[in-house]
Amino acid sequence: MLAPMGIPSGVFRLVREASRHLLRRPVVGVAAAARTRDGRWLLIRRGDTGQWALPGGTLEWGETLRDGITREVMEEAGATIESLGSVSGVYSRSDRDVRFHAVTVVVRAVVSEPTRPPSNSVEIRDVRLFPDDALPSDIGMGMGDMIAHAREPGVYWE
Repeated sequence: MLAPMGIPSGVFRLVREASRHLLRRPVVGVAAAARTRDGRWLLIRRGDTGQWALPGGTLEWGETLRDGITREVMEEAGATIESLGSVSGVYSRSDRDVRFHAVTVVVRAVVSEPTRPPSNSVEIRDVRLFPDDALPSDIGMGMGDMIAHAREPGVYWE
């Protein structure tokens, strides 16, 4: 029996099943629980939701976690990572992001103050440093708890 486009049905089913698995896999995300040496939090204001968030994003093909987080902090916030610390949490709930299912690794980091604007002003509307006691209330993408966990010792697992 032939499937669409003259492909044998067994091959078509195999390709369809493989595609279903390949296309419905979580992506790997990284985020920096980034603070300056004097303790201020580095946050970005997202263009899509207007809410504040930790700088971060998804890994690119062939990229390490270290390279990805370094790139994302520079692209989104115009800051440089001075030192990477420990993992503060691994977040895997599928409802954290309406666009896709991501497994996000959050890493404590010490960063410089921003030295340039975000690479994409449509994606990132603003970048600011906030003292620990003056964080904005409109933190999105489920990142309020990521910040709370980054303040505590240890690693949070979801």
